[in-house]
Amino acid sequence: MISSLFASFPGLAPLFSSILAQAAGTSQIELRHYLTVSALVFTIGVLIVVIRRNAIAVLMGIELLLNAAGLNFVAFAKYVAKDPVDGQVVTLFVIVLAAAEAALALAIILNVFHNTNSIEVSEIDSLKG
Repeated sequence: MISSLFASFPGLAPLFSSILAQAAGTSQIELRHYLTVSALVFTIGVLIVVIRRNAIAVLMGIELLLNAAGLNFVAFAKYVAKDPVDGQVVTLFVIVLAAAEAALALAIILNVFHNTNSIEVSEIDSLKG
C-alpha cells in the first residue's frame, strides 16, 4: 500500500524516508537529535518570554518551555530509562500542568485587559496594592 502511494506521488519518498526507516527498525534518529530540537524550542521560548511585551506572547513562550521539557522527558525515557512509559507519563502531567497554567493565565490576562484596556506586560503595574 505504501509503495503504491509513493508510485502515485514520487516526491513523497524523500519526505517520509526517516519515518519508514524508524518503522522498519533502522532508525537513525538518536538522543542528540531529540536534545537538539528540544534545546532549539527551549531557546525560542526563552527569547519570546524575554523579548516580547505582549502577555499572550509571553504565555506562548512559557508553553514552548514546557513542551521542550516534555520532549526531553520522552527522549530520555526512550534511550536511557528501563521503562519508556515513565517519560510519557511525566510528559502527560506536564501537558496537564500547561493546560491549567494556560487557563489561569488567560483568566488573569482577561481581568487585566478589563481593568487597563491593554495586555502589555509593562503596563500591568496598576495591580499593585
